Amino acid sequence: MPTIARSRTVPATPDRVWSLVSDPWRWPSWWPNVTRVEEAAPDAWTAVLTSANGRTMRADYSLEESEQPTLLRWRHEVEESPFERIMASSVTSLELEPAGEGSTLVRLSARIQLRGFSRLGGVQVSRATKRQFEGALDGLQELAEGWGGR
Repeated sequence: MPTIARSRTVPATPDRVWSLVSDPWRWPSWWPNVTRVEEAAPDAWTAVLTSANGRTMRADYSLEESEQPTLLRWRHEVEESPFERIMASSVTSLELEPAGEGSTLVRLSARIQLRGFSRLGGVQVSRATKRQFEGALDGLQELAEGWGGR
């Protein structure tokens, strides 16, 4: 499956955006459907997500790469999870780049390998991932606008 990507410029400095995105405990404030984070450590965390129909599920993540304040890369640990039947692997990157005075270009991208018959649903997975990224970028934008360009 090709890389799925979305980007947006938000009105906050890279350092300010980094302080938010690099802290797993703050995921519920900007990542779609995350209601809380459990068992967070610098290199691994568990997010509790709530679906549109109210069903909750846990998703485990591990940090693969971190270059402050420009790059975060994390792996969704799909083994022994509800996502295992669909995905063989899923790695997400978040890149930050200065974009003029007090602004940051935020790029989200994912490399997802589908498993078995799920490979036939690549279009649906791509659409869902794009929606998730748009929701995350909306969350970052809303928070950054509330900071007043700081």
